[in-house]
Formats: sequence, structure tokens, C-alpha cells
Amino acid sequence: MATTAERRAEILSPKFAWAILSEFVGTAIFLCIALGASFKWPLEEPNVLQISLAFGLTVATMVQIFGHISGAHINPAVTLAYFVGNQISIVRFVFYMILQVLGGLAGAGIIYSVTPGEIRSTLFANHVPKDVSAGEAFVIEIVLTFSVVMCIFSVTDKRRRESRSYAALSIGLAVTMAHLIGIYYTGCSINPARSFAPAVILGKFGPFHWIFWMGPFIGAILAAVIYNYVLCPQRLSREERLAIFKGFFDSEDNLQQPPGNRADARWNNPSGQENHPMNYTSHM
Repeated sequence: MATTAERRAEILSPKFAWAILSEFVGTAIFLCIALGASFKWPLEEPNVLQISLAFGLTVATMVQIFGHISGAHINPAVTLAYFVGNQISIVRFVFYMILQVLGGLAGAGIIYSVTPGEIRSTLFANHVPKDVSAGEAFVIEIVLTFSVVMCIFSVTDKRRRESRSYAALSIGLAVTMAHLIGIYYTGCSINPARSFAPAVILGKFGPFHWIFWMGPFIGAILAAVIYNYVLCPQRLSREERLAIFKGFFDSEDNLQQPPGNRADARWNNPSGQENHPMNYTSHM
């Protein structure tokens, strides 16, 4: 175990800047395309399957593009899950959350500005229908977010022997699955940035907007605790966990980066161990 003096803060690395920029761009593109595919045009209105596939395929594409740079969380709930699971630092957690919200606002703003007024009127904002209670919507958001985050942890777990080349598609299908049922209850948030951006642009925060934050956050926390501390606990010392929390990595890792399309070794391995059990690639 290297001493603290031999470690470098990840926030000082140029790769950190590229990572938070990727979260901004990835979230912006995700919302721009996914929301745009959900608009009701006069010629043909989208059905639940089309909307679900639009969200899922867009997520899969963003993970494939940005996964090796930032992990492609593009979702504050996923970032919270990785933080609770002791897989990212508090600095990365804060920066990711901020850039994801800003990216969501940018993406929703772009698609809103280029779409005719009568088409963009609802911006596919999340809402709770009259025949669904707040409690029912809250439970659905928890369950669906839990399912998606558990899938993310599973398919990006470096300890799995099989190839993780299908991770992006698996995560995208998990998001599609969630939307196939969630659209009927809440429009399917499972991503606070996705709910917050349309609400800001439309200036409409309904009385149940808290559900689209608390539901995904609680579902993500439950998934992080169950996967990382119960089902597949990481065998790390207190010093290693503290190094991950603070965002330090061994400078020697710069010379140990193996080839391949995965995240920078300094972030996959912030504890300084060559065989750190988890990487930081993710979804949404």
C-alpha cells in the first residue's frame, strides 16, 4: 500500500476534466434524443415501445461512446450508487452530479428550441396520473431504479470472468425494460436529471416532483448497498477505501495502463491495487 504522499489527486489529472465534460455532453445528447423521440407529431404518435426503445438505445449508445472516459453515468442516481458503493471519490460524485444536471438542461433546451410549439408543449415531462397515488409512483421509481442499477453493477463488475463487451447493450435493455412499465405510472424517471430539466424549461414543478428525486436515489442506494456490501463485497482495507473516497491514485499507475477500451487505470484502480475488483463504467 503506497503512502498518501506518493498519491496524486484525480482532480489534478487532465483526464478528470475530460470525464466531467463527457458526463455533460452524454447527458445532453441523451435527453435531446430521448425526449425528441417521445414527442407527439401529427402524422404519427409514438407508442410505449417506441419511447422505451428510444431511451434504452440512446443510453446504450452513450455508454458505448463515453463509458471508457467517464463511466457514462449520465444519471445522478447512478453516480450516487457508485459513491455509496465506494467506487468513486466524493469530488467525482459532486462534479458528476452538477454536470449531469447542467447537461440535462442543455439537452432538453436544445430539443425544445428546435421543435414546433404545439409538438413540444409537454416536453414529455414526468408526472403522476390521477389514477396513480403518490405512494404507488414512489414505489415504482424505487423498484425500477434498483433494477437498472443492479444491472449496471453486474455487467461492469471486473470480477466477472465472461466478457463485458455487451455491457452497453445490457444497460440499454435494462432502461428499456424499466420504461415499458414505468411510463404508465410516472413517465418513468429513474433519472433525476431527466425529470428536472423539462420541469425547469416548462416552469412546471408538480406537487409530486420530489418522487422523481427521492425514488431513484433510494433505489440506487439500495442497489449499491446490496450489491457492493452484501452480494459481492469488495475486499479492501480501510486505507484503500479512504483513498477511493478522497480521490487519490498511485502515480505508478501511469506506467501500468494496459491497452483496451476501458476507463483510465488510475480511475479504475484508485486504491493503487493492480487487481482492484471493480471498474467505474456504468450507465445511464
